[in-house]
Amino acid sequence: MSASKTHFRTCNLCEAMCGIAIKVDDGVITSIKGDNDDSFSRGHICPKAIALKDLYEDPDRIRRPLQKVDGEWQELSWDDALDKVAARISSLQAEHGNDALGVYLGNPNVHNTGATLMSGGVLRALKTKNKFSATSVDQLPHHIVSWKLFGHQLRIPVPDIDNTDHFLMFGANPLASNGSIMSVADVKQRLKDVRKRGKLVVVDPRRTATAELADAHHFVRPGSDVLVLLAMLNVLFSDKLVKLGTIAEHLDQDPMDLESTFAAYNPEKVAALTGMSAEVIRGMVHDFCAASQPVMYGRLGVSVQEFGTLTQYLIMLFNILTGRLNSVGGLMFTKPAVDILAQSGRGNMGRFHSRVRGLPEFNGELPVATLAEEITTPGAGQIKGMMLIAGNPVISTPNGEQLDRAFEKLDLLVAVDFYINESSRHADFILPPVSPLEREHYDVIFNVLAVRNNARYAEALFPRPADGRHDWEILLGLQDRLQPAHNMKEKLARKAMQRMGPSGLLAVLLRKGPYGGGANPFSGLSLSKLKKSPHGVDLGPLQPAAAGGSYHRDQKLHLETDFFLKDLARVNTRFFNRNSGADTFLLIGRRDVRSNNSWLHNSHRLVKGKDRCTALINPEDASHLNIEDGQWLRVSSRVGSIDLAAAVSDEMMPGVISIPHGWGHHRSGTQWQQAEAHAGVSVNDLTDEMHIDELSGNAVLNGVPVTVQALAHTPAEAV
Repeated sequence: MSASKTHFRTCNLCEAMCGIAIKVDDGVITSIKGDNDDSFSRGHICPKAIALKDLYEDPDRIRRPLQKVDGEWQELSWDDALDKVAARISSLQAEHGNDALGVYLGNPNVHNTGATLMSGGVLRALKTKNKFSATSVDQLPHHIVSWKLFGHQLRIPVPDIDNTDHFLMFGANPLASNGSIMSVADVKQRLKDVRKRGKLVVVDPRRTATAELADAHHFVRPGSDVLVLLAMLNVLFSDKLVKLGTIAEHLDQDPMDLESTFAAYNPEKVAALTGMSAEVIRGMVHDFCAASQPVMYGRLGVSVQEFGTLTQYLIMLFNILTGRLNSVGGLMFTKPAVDILAQSGRGNMGRFHSRVRGLPEFNGELPVATLAEEITTPGAGQIKGMMLIAGNPVISTPNGEQLDRAFEKLDLLVAVDFYINESSRHADFILPPVSPLEREHYDVIFNVLAVRNNARYAEALFPRPADGRHDWEILLGLQDRLQPAHNMKEKLARKAMQRMGPSGLLAVLLRKGPYGGGANPFSGLSLSKLKKSPHGVDLGPLQPAAAGGSYHRDQKLHLETDFFLKDLARVNTRFFNRNSGADTFLLIGRRDVRSNNSWLHNSHRLVKGKDRCTALINPEDASHLNIEDGQWLRVSSRVGSIDLAAAVSDEMMPGVISIPHGWGHHRSGTQWQQAEAHAGVSVNDLTDEMHIDELSGNAVLNGVPVTVQALAHTPAEAV
């Protein structure tokens, strides 16, 4: 008789936190379905969830430490691997200084409970200022806005999607992303419910799946969202639509003083530059203000452009000026069971700068756009070695070809990863953690961004193999070797940390959290109660926060106009003294619900089917260039060129071309060297590391100027 059991847990492959039911028969996963009893996701599931099975079973996944010897990979024992890696790092830093080692943290770390809670020790033990992460190619503007306005980099308000009756969305496609800086499961139904209550409006250079669902979609020229928002703020003041409501008492300055700042940006002035008519811009403002519970939201499409930080600030300011911050149906603050804000730094900026270009750090991390030059430029502080922790920056960061060449020059590269990817192929050592289903899971970070307060814990579905290691075990092992405990107190503390593991820390944090019952150990939410609640615990809808949501010591919201609005000088120079070549296109990225950045392309069930790594181009542009659907193109920028097939579609705004992020698995020496049909090309072989948002240092991935050329050969001839 077969042993059959259904396990309930959260899918941790994206931010949506969907509850899933995994059926296992005799140790083999036979199905993965949505958990109908999960109060947050309500049975919803997307195609990515099946990749949890594929990752666990994948024969390509590395399961033991590897060292490259004379160009060949050799297996090592864990003790030998950790000893050798620590010795090489120590030797490198002894010869060249602590900052000779660079560290890059990839996005998967925040989807991993152990890595989130227990990586701090090894990062301190590495003693380097050259730390980088995926933050500066993604959400850095959100963190800076929240740090400045609300007093903490993680104090990010999210749309109260379950109550809003007018959702105005800039540069976001949650039907593909499943929500982003807005953890929301079953987003399609939730957006349909918004439409039943009122209206969904999308502003985007592409008519995305979300825009198709919307009541209205407006094309906008990539990178010009800042002008649209300036004009909308102009209309707010000129048409006497400012309505602060209760948030007024929490502001550190009178926002009415800003009227003159926006006076110069009327809709007529920006219309031609944005591709949106003055009538449409005015209409969006009036429709928003006429709604009972509207909200404005901007995501990746606006964050990763030249004025991403200012744009995100203006979105926040618009919500403030219309009384939609900290208000039901507007932007709301969460109340997660684990108060990670109390356990993490509030944020800081500019304590030190990058060596070559002088870019400021934020929260101890430098902008990743400067990584390659920090490796290739000689001098004191030059990066000679890298440690990659769950990251693939050759695919994920600007000018990937340049970084690929830079990695070849390193004296040492160590990767904590379970694949040989485009970045880790350069490694001297690979330290592979176990797969997601072999570790416990609790969403420490994404519950901070959830549209409804909830908590869910799952123990590991499969036990860790005897010769396997969790991420946190690898990191603590390196910490012990790089920075040995100096006294008995330190030794006992480290042993206690190892015994506790992520679940022990989580148990403490839950007890300390807002639902933990305080001093009474028998009341409130606890880890043991979560273990007895396999479908999760619903903690209720978002509620208005005290002090307007401020984390500042004076309990005020700081508008920080001097910091943010100084960037208007750059806006004026950029847009009102602009010369653009007639043959220049603007490049934007895109994502697909069947992929997740560069992570999941070894799941053949996800990548099979039609080619999704194509260049979307408007029919008018295609006709002008004599391009037919399926014909191959060459897209070129200052830093490089890529060839791929055209997909002619009126979903694109004229003058704009879209190429998806995360592909490009054609480089030799990787386990992801797919058949050509599924390898694709990397859009970050076009993005320019010198093109950054100067206010934050965030990389510019949208609005990149490119040229497009039709190629004579067919796809078959190109292969």
